[in-house]
Amino acid sequence: MDSQTIPPPGRAATSRPRELLRCAVMICLLNILALDHALATPPVAAPAPQVPSTQPESAAENESGGFLSGISRSSYLLGDMWGLRPLLSKFGMSLSISETSEILGNVSGGIREGFDYDGLTQMDLQLDTQRAFNLYGGLFNVSGLQIHGSNLSANDLATLQTASGIEADRGLRLWELWYQQKFFDEDTLDVKIGQQSLDQEFMVSQGAGTFVNTMFGWPMVPSADLPGGGPAYPLSALGIRARVHATDSLTFLAGVFNGSPVAHNVGDPQRDNPSGTSFPVNGGALVIAEMQFAYPALGTMTYADQSEPLSGVYRIGFWYDTESFADLRYDNSGLPLADPNSTGIPKSHSGDYSIYGVLDQEIWQSPEEDNRTLGIFVRAMGAPQEDRNLIDFSLNAGFTLHDPLPDRSDDTFGIGMGFAKVSSGAAGADQDMGFFNGGFFPVQTSETFVEATYQYQLTPWCVLQPDFQYVFNPGAGVLNPNAPGQTVKDEAVLGMRVNVLF
Repeated sequence: MDSQTIPPPGRAATSRPRELLRCAVMICLLNILALDHALATPPVAAPAPQVPSTQPESAAENESGGFLSGISRSSYLLGDMWGLRPLLSKFGMSLSISETSEILGNVSGGIREGFDYDGLTQMDLQLDTQRAFNLYGGLFNVSGLQIHGSNLSANDLATLQTASGIEADRGLRLWELWYQQKFFDEDTLDVKIGQQSLDQEFMVSQGAGTFVNTMFGWPMVPSADLPGGGPAYPLSALGIRARVHATDSLTFLAGVFNGSPVAHNVGDPQRDNPSGTSFPVNGGALVIAEMQFAYPALGTMTYADQSEPLSGVYRIGFWYDTESFADLRYDNSGLPLADPNSTGIPKSHSGDYSIYGVLDQEIWQSPEEDNRTLGIFVRAMGAPQEDRNLIDFSLNAGFTLHDPLPDRSDDTFGIGMGFAKVSSGAAGADQDMGFFNGGFFPVQTSETFVEATYQYQLTPWCVLQPDFQYVFNPGAGVLNPNAPGQTVKDEAVLGMRVNVLF
């Protein structure tokens, strides 16, 4: 998530072969387990990966027909988990366990070429108070993460916009811990309180969620400019969020959270809170608000003797953080930080803010197959206070095509891009470094990447996702530590991701 993430220093010389072998064995096993299903029937829609239904699976889904037949017809690899899911359901609880494993490799440019394995195991447990205690509208949630493998972006790429949204420091950590309560029979208002990750509800683009690069999830502006990268994967922050469904089309989100997800805004924020069980309330406050407008269509088209709407969602929002922010270029006496006479203490600024807009729009639907649709997405963000922000503008855009091939109704193909512009304050600091220290020192400008990806629904519980990314001007133009006097060259990244629901 966080573009400032620094992986643990050093790696054993044998780590890459061992991790690559582990991932290869996993992929082979998944193909063997899914073979019966893949040959017999086309795949059916997979459930949303966040939280599975609390309804127990019917016995018919696991009737005789062999082990392979049983698991291939279930929405989960482990089915009802030997009766655990139905048992939890009786008490109003649902359990979701997922594994995301991927091999990503830099095949051209960058700091160095090579492949790395990284993975994420996520567990979510939810309790519905209506079913458990007959208390209307309550939902308790706890989720944990086990992050494993290496970090290609930090080790080999030196990019601002990191290659994978699951890259993070290794470890086992608590992620979210919150309680949500609905009010009124019409569910017009709900309030959530506790440890929350903002990337689950704010600044979200449904179309962008298809892709692998981090910036299609938590964008570049908050990743670079908020303290600790903001309360987003794998971090979270204490706070309260209210959501109002004003009409069927109009929704308002607003929240107040601790100004930083960690207690100390120095170094790697994940190391400052390695287990996720520190709940800082010191410092300032992060205020965020968003308006969402969903409507049936921008236009209509003829489909089966009737007019079918093309759905779309607009989001507009802002955030303001009251924390103190260090000046990127000048010290507390007004001298450039690069000046040998500088105090070395950056000038301090109070507060920072950003505004953003998100568009998800369906633009085409097949007259023959209503599941075959083409959608576009655009998300733009600006952070005007350039003296304290590394990135003053970021953009994500692209399109997704659902059901792209015959008999592949659950597959998705997408092409997207990301752009991040370095602020004048950061660029000015680079100019000062060159002036006061002599020699070659590049001035950061901007970084752009493009990504092409394909989600192949192998079984209801398994998705294979080949991926390609190309990065222009990595790091917005930074020195290559392995090539003195040169900037990091453009990069080509190849990869394969496997998502499994257990």
